[in-house]
Amino acid sequence: MPFSDGDRIRSLLGTYCHLIDAGDVAGIGRLMADATLRTLDGTTIATGSDEVAGLYAGLVVMHDNGTPGTQHVVANTAFEESAPDGSVTARSSYVVLQAVPDLPLQPIVTGTYVDTFDQDESGRWRFRERRFGIGLQGTLARHLTAPPTAPGATA
Repeated sequence: MPFSDGDRIRSLLGTYCHLIDAGDVAGIGRLMADATLRTLDGTTIATGSDEVAGLYAGLVVMHDNGTPGTQHVVANTAFEESAPDGSVTARSSYVVLQAVPDLPLQPIVTGTYVDTFDQDESGRWRFRERRFGIGLQGTLARHLTAPPTAPGATA
């Protein structure tokens, strides 16, 4: 079955969700190896594999099973027209659900991802930039080591 560029990009979005929910911060680093992570206002928070993995290792609370006990859901992805350099920007909504022994299943945060993708030399799509924004917040203490402090902070 042939896949479109949109399918390949949506697959990268889904891969991120699977990696974070598995607690695989090294995998997130590899996935974002060519990317810069920023807040929605453009503040850079990590660039490249090592910084991205380090950010997640220091920010996300891992529970006894080695995972954050979350289910990330990315939806409502809308693509912007391709830029002259061939990159594509996708704006998505996210919801993070969490269930851990002392917290029943509940949504803990919603927000926006604004992702820019480009193709490497072999034509494979990759993350070039991810901007995070937080919308509604619930109980984040069992997910993040430090709560977001401002609109546009990461989740």
